[in-house]
Amino acid sequence: MRALSGFLLTLYFAVCFTAVKGQGQQVRVDFYKDPFLVTVDRSVAVDIPQQFTAASFKKGYTDLSAAKYQPVIDSLLAYKAEHQLNDWLYYQLIRRVAQQISPKEDNYGQYTFYKWFMLSKSGYDARLAISHQKVIFYVYNNEDISDIPYFMVDGKQFVCLNIHDYANTNLNDDPPVPVSIPIAAATKAFSYKVTLMPDFKPENAIEKDVSFVYDRKQYHFKVKLNTDQQKAFTNYPGVSFETYFNIPLSKETYGSLIPLLKRNMKGMDEKKGVDYLMRFTRYAFLYENDNDNFGKEKRLSPGETLASNYSDCDDRAALFFYLVKEIYNLPMIALLYPTHITMAVEFSKPIGDPIVYNGKTYSVCEPTPQAENLGIGQMSAKLKNTPYHVVYAYEPLNKL
Repeated sequence: MRALSGFLLTLYFAVCFTAVKGQGQQVRVDFYKDPFLVTVDRSVAVDIPQQFTAASFKKGYTDLSAAKYQPVIDSLLAYKAEHQLNDWLYYQLIRRVAQQISPKEDNYGQYTFYKWFMLSKSGYDARLAISHQKVIFYVYNNEDISDIPYFMVDGKQFVCLNIHDYANTNLNDDPPVPVSIPIAAATKAFSYKVTLMPDFKPENAIEKDVSFVYDRKQYHFKVKLNTDQQKAFTNYPGVSFETYFNIPLSKETYGSLIPLLKRNMKGMDEKKGVDYLMRFTRYAFLYENDNDNFGKEKRLSPGETLASNYSDCDDRAALFFYLVKEIYNLPMIALLYPTHITMAVEFSKPIGDPIVYNGKTYSVCEPTPQAENLGIGQMSAKLKNTPYHVVYAYEPLNKL
């Protein structure tokens, strides 16, 4: 049955691609709540050989530049503007459009070429390079990004968007050769910052039961999540602490969690409320380090932490930060130790052993399970004499 389903899927894509070559194809992407629709003219079909060369991509660009491609770009940019998609979420849309025009599993080089073309024609400085029949897809980015390859050109950092498709490849040992295709209007830097979460298809919404005990009382939550949102961040790289701490929850997740937390905390003073959030983050989720969970270091956004079966200290620090910011909007700092990260919050009066940073006093709030039952202002004994770095300091512009 699975083999038959795979055959039918391949046949479907083949029919769609043939339609592009013949009479044009209507591409429909049902990933976000509102479908993306565009008619792709038959002239947009180009032929990138399986055994591609730099000349193949250059010819493909010449052919596609002469085609009626602009309606596709205009539709993409209009959808991006209407739904306020940040660059990373816009790229997820481009990936899915490219998949319908030229399926990844049929011709990876051609699929990547279409992604590159759409991103470049959207104004981003994207590049292609070749490394022994690997097509490497880079984009200009001026942020602090880790765990993906990058190269410098004229003082500009370009990061690899498709390294996940070449597992265990070391591009330092096998340096890619750039394909020179100048596009004068493609100058924008690509950003991994996500400041607004779009609505995803409601059919793919799920509920997750979450519970924990506070003051001998059991609290239960049914958190609404979306599997498409999780897919959107599958290949999201290691970004700065500030960036991933501030990735927002979707409206559905927010609405299922934040009002209930506020209701549960009604009548608590600020200190007790933060203590409640600290213990929620600490005990409502199972712990596992990233190497065991993902096979590598991976920082989860607050929404991903809620969705994941397991999470580690940096994931919980991000979730705790988000909850305290959203409910109390207090100043906070993230303290990075050699093998741990924790949070500290500024209260009107410090609690326990204070942390002084830039003339302000903070109280440690440990959101990850420890051997000790730590309260606010208490630090694990194994960290008391360990040096740390403040890797993110949050100062509210306006108190909520």
